[in-house]
Amino acid sequence: MRARVARATWAWGWSVCCRRGVSNFPVPPPSAVDVAELLRGATTAEEQPWAAAARRAPGQCSVLLFPGQGSQVVGMGRGLLGYPRVRELYDAAQRVLGYDLLELSLQGPQEDLDRTVHCQPAVFVASLAAVEKLHHLQPAVIENCIAAAGFSVGEFAALVFAGAMEFSEGLYAVKVRAEAMQEASEAVPSGMLSVLGQPRSKFDFACLEAQKHCKSLGIESPVCEVANYLFPDCRVISGHLEALRFLQKNSSRYHFRRTKMLPVSGGFHTRLMGPAVQPLAQVLKTVAIRKPLVAVYSNVSGSRYLHPTHIRQLLGQQVVSPVKWEQTMHAIYERRRGTEFPSTWEVGPGQQLGSILRSCNLKAWKGYSHVDVLRASEDPDADLDPSESPR
Repeated sequence: MRARVARATWAWGWSVCCRRGVSNFPVPPPSAVDVAELLRGATTAEEQPWAAAARRAPGQCSVLLFPGQGSQVVGMGRGLLGYPRVRELYDAAQRVLGYDLLELSLQGPQEDLDRTVHCQPAVFVASLAAVEKLHHLQPAVIENCIAAAGFSVGEFAALVFAGAMEFSEGLYAVKVRAEAMQEASEAVPSGMLSVLGQPRSKFDFACLEAQKHCKSLGIESPVCEVANYLFPDCRVISGHLEALRFLQKNSSRYHFRRTKMLPVSGGFHTRLMGPAVQPLAQVLKTVAIRKPLVAVYSNVSGSRYLHPTHIRQLLGQQVVSPVKWEQTMHAIYERRRGTEFPSTWEVGPGQQLGSILRSCNLKAWKGYSHVDVLRASEDPDADLDPSESPR
């Protein structure tokens, strides 16, 4: 990703006015350059920006990972406010959302931040603000980025970073998505269960048995299915609460080593989220989606997006489809024996994606770092490389 393309890609959302004409959409800050023109100039100067990346040694390249719902924590964003344009991001977000997202992120309370309708926009904006910090401290990481992936709502942030959609339109789509998912989750008592298994664990069989249990209780069309593929022998199962309680009670029968209910409000990434599909699909029809300038990987397929039409289609399906994160990690980091791995940066709150990467690919994880969104330090290394980093 050439330097001019990288800068133009990331700043794209500031330079193009929103097309829906909604009054609460932000306008570009007065200091914003004409980034759309810059992008056109950069791509004209080099018709195939991928060629330069292909010539770089793999160890000089980078991958950005964007976290999803569940990573939010009160105070996130405090470590970002001293960097250029971060406050402008939050000001723009306030105009799109209609409330002060920065205040909620910094002060909480946690129970309000944890609500689906709030935490999805909060994680989206904090992740892109973390990119601003990373770009300021280590611009080469952004300029040498060859791939990006985001977990669930993080996929929207990855697409905005890659220039596939504008910041304000991406955030508006996340707002609609979060509101629709919140409403769907309140319609049925449901949740998500993290399950650490072993090679002989019977995830699918366990889900079928849990569904039968629910039917015996009079629950019609019970849902219990794998919603997230995290790493080998680790899954998140979503569905009716009675089904998840059944799995916890009978975990030894299915050779589960550990189970834990997640602090979320519904059975995400299953057909229980069906009511959220149409509102999201409708707003995505109005969003201008372009081909990403770096490879962005789909949660639904686990592979790279090839065309803007696929982005619109699969983002709509994502809320009712399992997140194939383990498959995505294999697709990004697969390489010939002896080939160096790129550096990997988790941009956003928490380090969950780093932990998952360690379990998926230990060699790739050795090049992992994260951008701290909670604290600001005078030492850039302290900000970018936590004490538990493998570096």
